Amino acid sequence: MSQQVHSISIPPALIESLRSAQSVAALTGAGISAESGVPTFRDAQTGLWANYNPEELATPQAFRRNPRLVWEWYAWRRELVNRAEPNPGHLALAELERQFPRFTLITQNVDGLHRRAGSRNIIELHGNINRTICSSERIEVESWPESDELPPRCPHCGSFLRPDVVWFGEILPQAALARAFEAAEWADLFLSIGTSALVQPAASLPLAALQHGAVVIEINPQPTPLTSRMTYTIPGPAGQVLPALLEALKQ
Repeated sequence: MSQQVHSISIPPALIESLRSAQSVAALTGAGISAESGVPTFRDAQTGLWANYNPEELATPQAFRRNPRLVWEWYAWRRELVNRAEPNPGHLALAELERQFPRFTLITQNVDGLHRRAGSRNIIELHGNINRTICSSERIEVESWPESDELPPRCPHCGSFLRPDVVWFGEILPQAALARAFEAAEWADLFLSIGTSALVQPAASLPLAALQHGAVVIEINPQPTPLTSRMTYTIPGPAGQVLPALLEALKQ
């Protein structure tokens, strides 16, 4: 029989795979943040922003056309994110990191909730909404002179500042992507959590882990295009499934 923890069915063989793993990688998507009340990218358009298409604001072209509008939209989104708190799924991943000799957390989310939950070895594929970079030099800028101008200017070169997130039409940071695939290929066990498995290249990470012999576990309330190929699938929200996994691991 499968082990029942918090009404979540955990196959005993999965727990044994987890106990014997030396190298673990996890990929998280918007689903885990939605459980903290962070609206998904397209669901966030409310109030003053209801008439704007997010896919037309999150582009280099939009920033060139109307940098103030894009800056103010991200300031509003940052407020939404910073009102949210890490949920039990985030906290369980931080605890799992402490259980294994090698643990890499790869996230498609830009909200910083994993770091706030205590995770340390994080690869942020799409950046972080709380970081600011120079739009020309792409270097992180932590402070700048007070000004009424929006966006503010880079104190080094005078270019506009922008959020450190990957916009539509931009390539993912290549160093981060290379590290993510390396972690997937080295993993004994790979967790795919709260992700639709539709956005490339992140959707290829569970397959890379499979191809290199890893046990791959999908945790998601709904089936995805990868569900049939996974070693195990545990339907349900990350905030319930991950604490159940952690509890079963400790027994």
